[in-house]
Amino acid sequence: MIFAFTEEQEQLHAAVRRFLTEKSPESEVRRLMETVPGYDAGVWRQAARQLGLTGLAIPEKFGGSGSGYVELTVVFEEMGRALLCAPFFATVALAANLLLSIDDEIAKADYLPGLASGDVIATVALAEPSGRWDEAGVSLAATGSAGGWTLTGEKLYVLDGAVAGLFLVVARTPAGVSVFAVESGAPGLTVQPLATVDQTRKQARVLLDATPARLLGAEGAGWPAVSRMLDLAAVALAAEQVGGAQRVLDMAVDYAKTRVQFGKPIGSFQAIKHKCADMFLEVESARSAAYYGGFVAEDVDELPIAASLAKAYCSEAYLHAAAENIQIHGGIGFTWEHPAHLYFKRAKSSELLFGDPAYHRELLAQRIGI
Repeated sequence: MIFAFTEEQEQLHAAVRRFLTEKSPESEVRRLMETVPGYDAGVWRQAARQLGLTGLAIPEKFGGSGSGYVELTVVFEEMGRALLCAPFFATVALAANLLLSIDDEIAKADYLPGLASGDVIATVALAEPSGRWDEAGVSLAATGSAGGWTLTGEKLYVLDGAVAGLFLVVARTPAGVSVFAVESGAPGLTVQPLATVDQTRKQARVLLDATPARLLGAEGAGWPAVSRMLDLAAVALAAEQVGGAQRVLDMAVDYAKTRVQFGKPIGSFQAIKHKCADMFLEVESARSAAYYGGFVAEDVDELPIAASLAKAYCSEAYLHAAAENIQIHGGIGFTWEHPAHLYFKRAKSSELLFGDPAYHRELLAQRIGI
């Protein structure tokens, strides 16, 4: 297997960077992070309809373009670099991947075209107050009757829950973990925005009180699909982390070249050189891990290993690079006016999302039989 981008993938990389440079400058990120929706509807429509990003990896028969996960890895890397404020991750990395992983062709035909076109914003409600991301952490109850299914319980850390039109809720039935679809406005559904450290990625608390829901796939057969979704989401998040880490590395190097102290650019000092060199090594290693995850996304045996490896390494590399960027900038790096803190907060929240590095190292050890 050759791990190299094709000419078309490189062109996609360049096109997405141009689009985000124009549509997601720092000023726009700061504006959107202060709003409740947290995204610009016009930019969302452009990304979905003109660039076709929301349907990139969705099969053509469901309204997408049928590209692979490598193309999505390219897109997520650029979105992480630009700190794009949009429900792209929730809709594409979570909801679309979960629908594609479920054995339910009718549900795919019903929901995927709306996601591919960008007309529907969707998300996945998985984590609960326990904060766990594994199968044992699912306790929200699903009750079946002659009239259908209802859900009762609480979900936390639901990405873009405040703007989602479709919720894919992971719940437990007598047969085991299952996946249900709930549309916004359903009886008993309450969505409460959460105050988070990273304001560029909105999260919500979702309460369900005997809320009507549609079972997707077979009852009790939901966890394999959820597990695959988590692995694909981990790869997407790793790509985001690489984009952000590269941006803070560039930021630090540019500042080290121009900031003069004692009559010399601070980049000429050995301590700063070492910091930048260490950051470069970690960012390049993280890039390799994230790209590897994208290239093996369709390999059912290799993906779980690559996903946990990428999530663990890229999380630590991004957080370290973001912290070192602040240190290299000195006093100005700690101020609200400087963008360094935006990347540091994104790095910290991404480190914890879907499990921290220690969790994924343990998961990796289990998956390779250690």
